Amino acid sequence: MKTAEISQHRAKISIPANVPSEEYARQCIFAASWSRLNPYALHPGEYRMLRQYITGPQVTTYVNIRNGILRLWVRNPMVCVSIEEAAGCAKESRFFGLAYTAHEWLIRNGYINFGCVRSQSPSVPARLKPSKPRETIAIIGAGMAGLACARQLENLFEHFSEHWYKRGEFPPKVTILEGRNRIGGRIYSFPLHATANGTHPPGSRCTAEMGAQIVTGFERGNPLNAIIRGQLGLHMHAIKEGTVLYDIDGSTVDKQTDDRVEGLFNDVLERASKFRNQAVQALTLEGDIKLIEAGKDPTTDGGEFISVLESRGEPVNVVASQGRPKKNRQTNAPVTMEKLTGRSYQATETKDLLAAAAAEKLGFNLTAGVSKLSTLQLEQKAQEHMSNLGDVMDEACRQYQDMMNLTEQDLRLLNWHYANLEYASAAPVGSLSLTGWDQDSGNEFEGEHTEVIGGYTQVPRGLYLFPTPLDVKLGRCVETIEYHASTATTEGCATVTCSDGESIRADRVVLTAPLGVLKAGTIKFEPQLPDWKLDCIDRMGFGLLNKLVLVYDTPFWEQDRDMFGLLHESIIPQSRNMKDYAAQRGLFYIFWNTMKTSGAPTLVAMMAGNSAYAVENVTDAQLVDEAQTSLSKIFGQIPKPKETVITRWRKDPFARGSYSYVGPNTRSDDYENMATSVGQIHFAGEATCGTHPATVHGAYLSGLRAACEVIETFIGPMDPGQPLVGTKLRQSSTDGTPTQAVKRPMADAVQIPERQSRAEMNKAWENGLNQKIQDAIGARPLKPIRAGTNPFLLWQRDQWQAAKNKCDDAKRARHPKDLKAKAGKDDIRKELGRSWMGASAEEKKPYYAMTEVAREQSKKWHADFKELIEKWDRDAEVIKKAYTEENPLSEWAVGYGL
Repeated sequence: MKTAEISQHRAKISIPANVPSEEYARQCIFAASWSRLNPYALHPGEYRMLRQYITGPQVTTYVNIRNGILRLWVRNPMVCVSIEEAAGCAKESRFFGLAYTAHEWLIRNGYINFGCVRSQSPSVPARLKPSKPRETIAIIGAGMAGLACARQLENLFEHFSEHWYKRGEFPPKVTILEGRNRIGGRIYSFPLHATANGTHPPGSRCTAEMGAQIVTGFERGNPLNAIIRGQLGLHMHAIKEGTVLYDIDGSTVDKQTDDRVEGLFNDVLERASKFRNQAVQALTLEGDIKLIEAGKDPTTDGGEFISVLESRGEPVNVVASQGRPKKNRQTNAPVTMEKLTGRSYQATETKDLLAAAAAEKLGFNLTAGVSKLSTLQLEQKAQEHMSNLGDVMDEACRQYQDMMNLTEQDLRLLNWHYANLEYASAAPVGSLSLTGWDQDSGNEFEGEHTEVIGGYTQVPRGLYLFPTPLDVKLGRCVETIEYHASTATTEGCATVTCSDGESIRADRVVLTAPLGVLKAGTIKFEPQLPDWKLDCIDRMGFGLLNKLVLVYDTPFWEQDRDMFGLLHESIIPQSRNMKDYAAQRGLFYIFWNTMKTSGAPTLVAMMAGNSAYAVENVTDAQLVDEAQTSLSKIFGQIPKPKETVITRWRKDPFARGSYSYVGPNTRSDDYENMATSVGQIHFAGEATCGTHPATVHGAYLSGLRAACEVIETFIGPMDPGQPLVGTKLRQSSTDGTPTQAVKRPMADAVQIPERQSRAEMNKAWENGLNQKIQDAIGARPLKPIRAGTNPFLLWQRDQWQAAKNKCDDAKRARHPKDLKAKAGKDDIRKELGRSWMGASAEEKKPYYAMTEVAREQSKKWHADFKELIEKWDRDAEVIKKAYTEENPLSEWAVGYGL
């Protein structure tokens, strides 16, 4: 960075002066945790990059600055965080090097400035005449991963455009090749013929989700939070927990029985999960937790660099990258268990008890003669060749049946939960790895599970359109990719050939085709992919889910319920063998009521496990009849649906299934292997994201990761290569605040003044109180950001490109010799103002309506916040009272010698 630019930056300008340091620190810690980063430690990538350039105390300073940058982004993801704002997160100008490094690392790795935002880039040189053809990136697939990668690359190429301008070139061009005639991939909101009801925002379509449907929580790091809520402002429906279950005769299963059997299922799953592999955490460096929570930097930053200390074997503050456990979080089952049904499965309290004691605790009666010391013996089954999760769970259920009398309804309920697990995993339980089926455990997000009103497709469409449309070529079925096998090869290009004979030469290729397509071998590689990659593709599982959509004129079900489930019999009457239920248990095992999201009276029946495969060869009429028969047992005489849609994802040539799972042959590093590039080909998609597989957000994160890899091939990896911290001065030239000299420790004989000692006592007492409150009820909730949407801004967002084109044409008409003339932003804004003033009331109506909806949503958020904060304050006051009684200041004063 140029010295002139650095001299314009000012320290502390991004740190609010009217906010106490502890509160500012809390906001920064919150932002880091909402960005999937440990707020107290370096990310392993940061650790590898910085260990040669910073000392131990400087880790704390860097983390404070990084968290401050993340705070700016989390609070307003509509605007990119600039380098000036990043520098303003440093408390002294000598820490600008740390701020610049943190800013670039966060941008490269997709933690800030991602999604539907316009990157802040330098202006294009006036007389740039490229000396060679523009470089090209070809992205195969316009699903979530492909669109994420393309949008991120566009932003990165703009951000780092000077790298190319200095060479007299334009940044590379990004082109997406999509085989379908639509974008979105396995996100597909099928347009229904029905007319939207009054619950939908104006202009919304009636749709039904063919693929992805649920956002499994926005909190604790979901990148879709910034896009869906922060940038696109989409309307969401929060799913109500609680699934009523109906037995085979249409009667409702009583809650006590349901809860008891659900507890047994969770117990069985937990006992089977004891055989899973333990995740290996990468090591990194942790800062000073007390200073970070106080919002302070160390008083000294001297010492030797971390790498020097490590080379001598001296101790440094090394921790696992996952960091400290998050406070006040329930122990949930893996994210796969919560993916679709809305039931919040939790780890049981019985998993460590003897099985007989667990059964009694759950409310079952032991069979006469069964010892209370009886327990399950699963080791032999687990050690069998090619053992899988289903076999071990079945064995656990068999042994439990030897201890107690499970009724036929109990067994049907158990198998409903089996189907639920098969749905979440997109595979029969017998196809899941015993040791790694839940390898994404610990990465689940928090918050309400929600659906997008008007269709999930709005998310990929937003990524495609904003801030400017991406270059997407539809109907391009890729047949062959010719590439250079050596990663060291820099000469020549890869060639992507489509089925219509069109060829695209690309400097880099990002392949986001689903794992099912790679397994099918429909894309040929020249040369063939290396054996390690082909073996990985073969080992990994790619599962299947299917849906039956039923649209009616009027609802006949409970409209305030989001879902209800159906139990199924075994194929052999009165069988007690769990395998005899496997063929049928996933057929219509749950119905989603999607009236609030689709806009019409609609039920979506789910087909999981073996049923998902079986229905691909069943006629539409037969499936609809079976579903109607099942529903009539519950609701009596019901009308025929006026519209039906059935998915068959296995037969879709561009998917060949639903999403990945960990099979018995899958190795623990196979997701990482799937993500590893081969020559000029990079790989993205949910099956390359080991931390969040089989999810939309996992696909999105994989696109960010692939974009980071691609940009690195052009501009190289990050290497600070310079002193990151300047010399400490007694007076800072940037903030006008005297820098405090480091105080030497006082000798034991020196008497501490009473005023200072009392202040220390009060602060320690208050810190203890604050910690007590935070441990019990968490940090004080943050006030939601007030929606600033107005109709003109929404109009400006939609009409910007058209206005720009019009102004560009007008400028070129005035300057016919300058074919690349472009209008300035002021001219475009003036044109937008004119077009808004000239628009009819009918044209403006949708924008006023969207503004009103946003305003009402904002009111609801603030009303919810008011209720939440009042409850928090009441609870905090109770805790404070108890703490004061347990810790009287008079006793503390004695301890401090006062």
